[in-house]
Amino acid sequence: MAVEAAADEESPLLDQPDSLHLHLLRRSVSNTTSQVALVGAHICPIESLDYEIPENELFMQGWRSRGWIHKYQYIFMKWSLCFLVGLFAGLVGFFNNLSIENIAGIKFVTTSNMMLAHKYGQAFGVFAVSNFVLTLFSSAITAYVAPAAAGSGIPEVKAYLNGVDAPGIFSLRTLLVKIVGSICAVSSSLHVGKAGPLVHTGACIAAVLGQGGSKKHGLTCRWLRYFKNDRDRRDLVTCGSAAGIAAAFRAPVGGVLFALEEVSSWWRSTLLWRAFFTTAVVAVVLRGLIDILILLGVFGGILGSFYNFLLMKVLRFYNFIYRKGTVYKLVLACLVSVFTSCCLFGLPWLAPCRPCPIEALEECPTIGRSGNYKKFQCTPGHYNDLASLFFNTNDDAIRNLFSSGTNNEFDYLSILLFFFTSYFLGILSYGIVAPCGLFVPVILTGATYGRFVGMLVGTKSNLDHGLFAVLGSAAFLAGSMRMTVSLCVILLELTNNLLLLPLVMLVLLISKTVADCFNGNIYDQLVRMKGLPYLEAHAEPYMRQLAVSDVITGPLQFFNGVEQVGNIVHVLKTTRHHGFPVIDEPPFSDSPVLFGLVLRSHLLVLLKKKIFLHSRTLAGIDALNQFTANDFAKRGSGKGDSIDDIELTYDEMGMFIDLHPISNASPYTVVETMSLAKALILFREVGLRHLLVVPKSSNREPVVGILTRHDFMPEHILGLHPFLLRSRWKRLRFRLPSLTKLFRMSQPHIAPNA
Repeated sequence: MAVEAAADEESPLLDQPDSLHLHLLRRSVSNTTSQVALVGAHICPIESLDYEIPENELFMQGWRSRGWIHKYQYIFMKWSLCFLVGLFAGLVGFFNNLSIENIAGIKFVTTSNMMLAHKYGQAFGVFAVSNFVLTLFSSAITAYVAPAAAGSGIPEVKAYLNGVDAPGIFSLRTLLVKIVGSICAVSSSLHVGKAGPLVHTGACIAAVLGQGGSKKHGLTCRWLRYFKNDRDRRDLVTCGSAAGIAAAFRAPVGGVLFALEEVSSWWRSTLLWRAFFTTAVVAVVLRGLIDILILLGVFGGILGSFYNFLLMKVLRFYNFIYRKGTVYKLVLACLVSVFTSCCLFGLPWLAPCRPCPIEALEECPTIGRSGNYKKFQCTPGHYNDLASLFFNTNDDAIRNLFSSGTNNEFDYLSILLFFFTSYFLGILSYGIVAPCGLFVPVILTGATYGRFVGMLVGTKSNLDHGLFAVLGSAAFLAGSMRMTVSLCVILLELTNNLLLLPLVMLVLLISKTVADCFNGNIYDQLVRMKGLPYLEAHAEPYMRQLAVSDVITGPLQFFNGVEQVGNIVHVLKTTRHHGFPVIDEPPFSDSPVLFGLVLRSHLLVLLKKKIFLHSRTLAGIDALNQFTANDFAKRGSGKGDSIDDIELTYDEMGMFIDLHPISNASPYTVVETMSLAKALILFREVGLRHLLVVPKSSNREPVVGILTRHDFMPEHILGLHPFLLRSRWKRLRFRLPSLTKLFRMSQPHIAPNA
């Protein structure tokens, strides 16, 4: 990204190059506050990036004026840029490998031929001169054309993602010099690698695309005006750095983990998904193999999302039954068990007995243990393929489906029957009152689906049916649970086959994308159905139209710095709040001022210890010495103290408590005009329980209100401002069904204790 950077403060050294060099060389290594830095091979001024979006009137007006088409355009361009970054990074990686192999190959072949002709002196001369020319050319174009391209570039990328910018580190000139210079340097037999330069190259590609090309060279795009901010460019550069590692080592998952662990300073789940998509594109470009996997991923996403839909319907029905009492829960569990037993024992009788294969790698039929060839009711020398799946543990059934070299082991009808049975039994079994999970049943159902697709494809694909089962599991899991990176690693570790990596990534991406068109992650849906107030990583668009003061409800409960015991007891008994602002008033301050925040649990400790004052004065040192930090430590999961368990006399109720020593004197606060979207990001990223809202004007009360998790819930917000729901529905009436189901919940959310 070509920028005209300037130091935050003018330095008299900037006009004196010699003094600048001397200043940089003499400064202490530990001095990290300098306005100049060594970028590549060039000392230049640096400046900080601003990842905050300024919410001024023009911004808010522009945001409100955007229609749903503009928002779709923004989302489409974001994913399109990730695709282009992955595509170009993959092409550059391929070009680098091809160029290095050919240049170095010509050098080594020529030298070897001279050695065979016993021309040792000439061989050394050709070898040394070619290395010298390549090194000189690489160094010359770097030093004179783009000094920022020197070195690996990883420190510059890491600093940029931490908020430090410098001129030319991501310019088009730096990108071209980085590619050519890296090829020449690696081809010159220097002990240098291509991985670091490819990280910088991927970041350069992302930055150039994100800023709309190069205005200097007349290569710009008006559609990319949405990315004219540091935050979006930061995310794109992160994806580019991950793509660089993926292109260098053909390790897409490794690229994502490298970006997460090494170069990125800010990370979130949406960025993980986009980085994974970018590196997957790189892997597909380098591998060049798609096969029938697109259809496998598409139908896997459809089946996975339909699985979620049916599961939520069944769970709502189970919840209706569970309201009748514990006995009904037990009866339902027993009925599901009986039905499952009938299916597992009865359905194998429908499958014909098959003769044992001659080339079987294990005993056939399998008797008395787990295996691929269950005898069941068959005669000696035959096995029941459906019983091999039903009459095994889930783990053994998955192992049978994943096994390679067993293309002729299962019949079409048996696989199809097992697929539908496991599909619906998994849905019926999950909601019973017993510890149970979804992961393994979904893997099993997906493996059956993949195996069936492999049988249908037959000889049209060179993939083994066991590999199709692995890819089917990936497609089904991505369609139901929407996991990507972790799922990819799990399946690779299960199969111990790294060659599957590009194929698994492609199937995961396609399946997740298709499934997202219908509904959400199954675990997210379960969280909402249970009424758990889960904070999403992103803010809803309508939150930018509201200020934090628009969602504050109810009278504010606060305490004075030195408060009467009776008032504290009354508030604790009449409210369920867990945090209270502490306000100092005269004579402890000139005017009412916010001192801090006190917790209910800490107040209970004070009341329990009965360290009271006879008058409204500050507590002395002697009173503080009666407490230790352990007295205020958070209790375990057992029952905590309750205000009802504390007995106080009438005289004690008229005494006072100094709250200053136990108050958090530096709580997080936001001004009442801050947008709700920005407050949500702060609340979630810091992991707060209470967020104080202070007035913009100084002539008002020092605290306007207090925000808790409940105040950020969509049900609470849209309940206070129903017009947002109506306008949002109008804007989203053409959107996919999953976005219209936000408020179709089986149970209302339960507001958490503040």
